[in-house]
Amino acid sequence: MSQTSEAKQKLQHETLFKREKNNPILTAAHWPYPVNSVFNPGATLLEDGTTLLLCRVEDRSGLSHLCAARSKDGISNWVIDKKPTLLPSPTEYPEETWGIEDPRITYLPEKKVYAVAYTSYSMPGPTVSIALTKNFKKFERVGMVMPPLNKDAALLPHKICGKWAMIHRPTTSHYSHIWISFSADLDHWGDHKMILQARRGPWWDSDKIGLSPPVIKTSEGWLMIYHSVRHTASGAIYRIGLALFDLGCHQTCLRRSDTWVLTPEAGYERNGDVANVIFPCGYTIAEDGDTLRLYYGGADTCIGMVTGSLRELLSWLQGNSKVMDSDDISLRENNYD
Repeated sequence: MSQTSEAKQKLQHETLFKREKNNPILTAAHWPYPVNSVFNPGATLLEDGTTLLLCRVEDRSGLSHLCAARSKDGISNWVIDKKPTLLPSPTEYPEETWGIEDPRITYLPEKKVYAVAYTSYSMPGPTVSIALTKNFKKFERVGMVMPPLNKDAALLPHKICGKWAMIHRPTTSHYSHIWISFSADLDHWGDHKMILQARRGPWWDSDKIGLSPPVIKTSEGWLMIYHSVRHTASGAIYRIGLALFDLGCHQTCLRRSDTWVLTPEAGYERNGDVANVIFPCGYTIAEDGDTLRLYYGGADTCIGMVTGSLRELLSWLQGNSKVMDSDDISLRENNYD
């Protein structure tokens, strides 16, 4: 690649997402009680415009819990709960024996509650749990809704044909793909279908992919921001890409980015407890309906934020992908493992 091409590619990715100049915006040093690290926050805008981050907090035992941080501008002056907001409850919910992690928040207007899908770290491995809340102070646990091994889950905000929908990522011994499932009661899930497959070979999103924040409804379709885990000779790299799904048929992928759009570059993303990780779990959209703030964990150690434009992301996806069809990026001969 020529120097001109490299410069163009670098500018292209910097244009799509701009890192907040004060990154990382939250670290363990901000916490009102002793912790090891804070990362992978779910995010939402409250009714008064306050940004709430429900952060994964790893304590000094190595186990994680969730803790809320609130900010008027979504960047600074965070007010952090003085004690954990949601702790594991292994006696009542044994799937939480080794902690709870990586929340994604979806507001459900029909029920007038926030649904928090999170990873319960059970002894057999990670699995998906759901809790409901109106104020992020009291939570009603639905409990474990998927068997291990599964994670990276988030609900859609409304029912489809009378059922709730949840995107999630079961794991096999070799490949991990993105699935959708349906439920009448948020507890019992079925009608499972794979909707996005990890590519094979040297692609940036080969072998393992997963949902990042909840999908975003746009005029052109449901925009999915997803992460990939590419294994290299020096370890794994977590990168971010885009996919677009049909508004009417949420299981139909219309477009998928050929390249990643965000990769670890800053020191707080490349160096930490787990190197070379950008892992978003939440976003907010400004009143203009276009400005996207993406909140992510950096190197499993701190929290950063990038800003982008939904219009620019959709335009970029139009020019940096192709229309999906049955032959695109398929797992040949129905070999799904």
